[in-house]
Amino acid sequence: MESALILPFSPANCDPVARRILIWVSLYLTLAVAVPLAAGAGLSLSRGWAESWRAADWGSSRLLPEAGAVPEAKVIILAARTGRWKSIFAEHMAIVLKPAGASSWTRYDVVGWGNPVRRNAYPADAFWYGNRPYVVAEISGAEAEALIPRVEQSVAAYPHSARGAYTVWPGPNSNSFVAWVVRQTPGFHVELPAVAIGKDYLGDGLAMARAASGTGFVVSAWGLAGLTVAAEEGLEFNLLGTGIGIDPGDLALKLPSIGKLSLKDLL
Repeated sequence: MESALILPFSPANCDPVARRILIWVSLYLTLAVAVPLAAGAGLSLSRGWAESWRAADWGSSRLLPEAGAVPEAKVIILAARTGRWKSIFAEHMAIVLKPAGASSWTRYDVVGWGNPVRRNAYPADAFWYGNRPYVVAEISGAEAEALIPRVEQSVAAYPHSARGAYTVWPGPNSNSFVAWVVRQTPGFHVELPAVAIGKDYLGDGLAMARAASGTGFVVSAWGLAGLTVAAEEGLEFNLLGTGIGIDPGDLALKLPSIGKLSLKDLL
């Protein structure tokens, strides 16, 4: 009789406890990672991709009004899906500012060519690779007026602003820039999107910083793995740059590719 082939690390070769752990880990990875990625890939393909960087729409999305029509100060974080296959996994964030009475918006992005930090390289509410942006957070009035000079100082002090410092994954990238500015600017407290890959990059090695919301802390190892525990973000695991977690305050799940799914949006 031929004997069955048992692989060294197969479930059949594990003791009952280890087998149950392996089954639960496999189920978790399937439901929390593989299924959301497959769904995200389908959504991304359904939106369509620009054939090239040059073919993509980088013009104004008309999301924001004309600056002159907005008398009060504004600090806004925008996000939009990135380009082509990267849009399956990640969004790109930018910071937009306007002092009270100003007649124009000021936009800050980080890009992957030349000098990374760009000022007004695109319209304030530009499409990103043809993808429409949305508002992640908006601060208005006296609070925004006080924040603007602090944000400008943080942008000027960004430590990865030298030519060639950009790394698309795990960071420092465009989302690392926005997250760094938020964390370094006193009074700037914002919950950032779970699919903003690079937001949890804190440098090479193991590091800890305050969460972007200011209500907890984030620990990260090279931006590849980490953990955020905060009142606003909830419990969020960083796995290869993307967030997986729960946000009890918003009755939400955070999933790779999909982002934040909240029951409050259905109520």
